[in-house]
Amino acid sequence: VQLQASGGGLVQAGGSLRLSCAASDRTFSIYAGGWFRQAPGKEREFVAAISWSGGVTVYADSVKGRFAISRDNAKNTVYLQMNNLKPEDTAVYYCAAGTPYSTRPSTSVKEYNYWGQGTQVTVSS
Repeated sequence: VQLQASGGGLVQAGGSLRLSCAASDRTFSIYAGGWFRQAPGKEREFVAAISWSGGVTVYADSVKGRFAISRDNAKNTVYLQMNNLKPEDTAVYYCAAGTPYSTRPSTSVKEYNYWGQGTQVTVSS
């Protein structure tokens, strides 16, 4: 599965962005979808994940109530709506495909086998 992340940019604190992760083929619909981020000098960290059907979502505590993950399997795409952005959200955001038919998407980087190229999100104060 090949993934293409897009939608990043520069935004002021309190603003919003919507990231998209488009897959190259329909098989993406059977995989859990995840978003991770990596700030300079830090390890890649979990942000949000969604089950293959879209029925289960999981969030990092730092983004709960501000970010929302969703998917449109007809378009082979997973989205991350980011609201009330903070300077500490600044990072490169990566999308990934995890375990097929997973009903409980993983928060671990190790459980995701396919990765997009990353999109930069910069939040100014």
